[in-house]
Amino acid sequence: MKRETRETSVEVQLGVEGSIETNDRVLDHLLVTLFHYMGKKVSIRATYDLRHHLWEDVGITLGEELRSKLPEKFARFGSAIMPMDDALVIVAVDISGRPYVSVELSYGEGETGFEKALVREFLWGLARSLRATIHVKTLSGINAHHVIEATFKGLGKALGEAVGESEKLESTKGLLEVWG
Repeated sequence: MKRETRETSVEVQLGVEGSIETNDRVLDHLLVTLFHYMGKKVSIRATYDLRHHLWEDVGITLGEELRSKLPEKFARFGSAIMPMDDALVIVAVDISGRPYVSVELSYGEGETGFEKALVREFLWGLARSLRATIHVKTLSGINAHHVIEATFKGLGKALGEAVGESEKLESTKGLLEVWG
C-alpha cells in the first residue's frame, strides 16, 4: 500500500521480509516492536516534512494495508494487558467498521521523541483507515518510553488477534462493514 501527499511518502507491505525506515528513530523502534508482537513480516519506507504528518500517514497506510489483507472471516477483537518495567497498559481493538480511538496515556517523566500527541495521531490514522475502535489505557507508568513502548507491544498483540482468521463471521448482525 502506498500513500503519497505533499507532506509524506509512505509505503507499507505486509508479509514481506524487509526493514522499517521512516527516518524517525523513535517511530522505527515502535514499529519494529509492533510487528514483532503482531507476528507479521513487514517492509515500511517513508519520507516526510513533519513528524506529525509522518506518524499520522504511517498509521493511515498501515490501516489500509491491514484492511486489504483481512480474511473473509476474521477474529475482529483483540486485547492485551502489557507490562514493561514501571508501565502497565491495556490495549483493546475491535475491527468493526466504526473508527474510534480513546487514548489515555499518562506518565511522570517525559523522554525526547516519545510524545503522546504523535501516538494519538498514529492511532487515529490507523483506526480511520482500518475502520477499527482502539482503546489504550495506562494503568501505571512513570517513564514515557516504557508507557509508549508497552502501548505498541499491546497494540501488536491485539491486532495480531483481531486480524486472525475465524471460523465464523464475528457479528450478531451477520455483517461487518469494514469494506467499501
